[in-house]
Amino acid sequence: MTAYDHLYLVKPELVVIPCGSRKLDRPARAADLYIGSYHRACRGAAEALRPDRLLILSARYGLLDLDDVVEPYDTPHGTTDAVTSQLVLEQATLRGIVHLDPVLALGGARHVGLVHSVWPHALTPLAGTRGMGEQMARLAALRKGVAN
Repeated sequence: MTAYDHLYLVKPELVVIPCGSRKLDRPARAADLYIGSYHRACRGAAEALRPDRLLILSARYGLLDLDDVVEPYDTPHGTTDAVTSQLVLEQATLRGIVHLDPVLALGGARHVGLVHSVWPHALTPLAGTRGMGEQMARLAALRKGVAN
């Protein structure tokens, strides 16, 4: 049993995952653009939870569906060109997803902060981890816990 076994009892209406720092060098579907191990681990855990909807929160473009085609970029969260909580809220409003519940946010503090600006009630199973190693281990546990 893990500290997040309760997540397996709830089917999330939405899981929001981070974009990832490693990207292809050409325009691609959001599902294919991000190639880094952290993004893949978040996506694997998210897919194992079988949400009604899975979105990527891009530091450059905001909320992306997996089929959205975007250009590669080098914009980290928190920089001048990065998306703001206001933009993410506007995008969620236009998509009609502001009132979804439960919502799950996988990612680091800046990512989760943006998600919480729209969904303050979002569950954050990576909270309290002390670094990338613990986050990757928790993501693996989420993925395996749901699959078993």
